[in-house]
Amino acid sequence: MEIHILRLSHRLPRDERISTHVALVARAFGADGMTYTGQHDSGLEDSIKRICNNWGGKFSVSYEKSFKKVITSYKKKGFEIIHLTMYGIPVQKMKKPEKALIIVGSEQVPSEVYRLADQNLSVTGQPHSEVAALAIALERLNGMDHEFKGKLQVLPSKSGKHVIKTSM
Repeated sequence: MEIHILRLSHRLPRDERISTHVALVARAFGADGMTYTGQHDSGLEDSIKRICNNWGGKFSVSYEKSFKKVITSYKKKGFEIIHLTMYGIPVQKMKKPEKALIIVGSEQVPSEVYRLADQNLSVTGQPHSEVAALAIALERLNGMDHEFKGKLQVLPSKSGKHVIKTSM
């Protein structure tokens, strides 16, 4: 399944951690990449490149000024546009597409996003974190069994932290 994330309205310094966490969750749950709008942030891009370099995966982050351009481009490629919002239908009723562009907001989302989306999905109908909403939606779409081959690897352990360096 192809999955890409669109993070709306990234604001410096306010959203540095949250947008990074959106990218980290997207990568860990098997998305292919993330495009963000708002303010350009090379630090966000560099941080995710370092994570991929050390921990593996082909996840990419890119910047685009216009959210409409991103949505239109993905629609033309046959992607289902899924907008995560507290105002949508329950995520349990999500239609699972072959290809998805998942939109995650920041500041107030323009009403046009709701109209452009094929699915406006709500995780709880309550105020919540966009990071949590993304994790739940991605788990429902893509599961949690993703393999990464990188320079670092966590060895499962009942107690303690066990990280090894691989030969990559």
